[in-house]
Amino acid sequence: MANQKGGVAKTTTVASLGAAFAEQGRRVLLVDLDAQACLTFSLGVDPDSVQTSVHEVLLGQAALREAIVAGAEGVDLVPAVIDLAGAEAQLLTRPGREFVLRSLLEEVAGDYDLVLLDCSPSLGVLTLAALTAAHGLLIPMPCEMLSHRGVGQLLDTVRDVTRLLNPGLEVVGVLPTLFDGRSTHAQAVLADVGERYGLPVLSPPIPKTIRFAEAPAVGRSILTTSRRSKGALAYREVAAGLAARLWG
Repeated sequence: MANQKGGVAKTTTVASLGAAFAEQGRRVLLVDLDAQACLTFSLGVDPDSVQTSVHEVLLGQAALREAIVAGAEGVDLVPAVIDLAGAEAQLLTRPGREFVLRSLLEEVAGDYDLVLLDCSPSLGVLTLAALTAAHGLLIPMPCEMLSHRGVGQLLDTVRDVTRLLNPGLEVVGVLPTLFDGRSTHAQAVLADVGERYGLPVLSPPIPKTIRFAEAPAVGRSILTTSRRSKGALAYREVAAGLAARLWG
């Protein structure tokens, strides 16, 4: 999941889709690539208590399996810590830095049906490494006009990555988030985004609800804290559509 704009529900999407895939019986690994460690916190793991994180793994100080912890709701997690903020600078001097995450994930590929990468709100080294490692990119985007800004830049980066680093990268599509069905503006943006960028738009759009803000406080996703809410049902439906595409 990538979008260099912050506040677009990347972390919520990773946590919620991860839980939805786990409900389907899939083996799921989530990787927190954001130094703010919001995904780590959202899954009930205290970043301050983490012994081995994605930071040490990326710098070659630990094996990926050493960093995996059991998160909430049947998913595994590679947690992040604030130290990750310094990893980009250290990786900049390393040859093949864009490929470091891909090679690490290959070590555990046989253990999981799906790996979801939660990128930071930037187009830095870690996001490039995630795009180089990924088979598919999903772009969470709120249904508001300002959120269009930056998507074009992200797609320019994706084109460079597919040309130079990862020819197999596919843009799965845009996932509309924070959607207010009563707003004509949100409906107009939803109608415009697919045509503007020539991208598939996943459905249903994820509705705006306070239930999403409540879930991380207890270290769970909305699928547990408010199982029958519109938000939980929407993520389950999106996951079902992606599962049909991935596994038939």
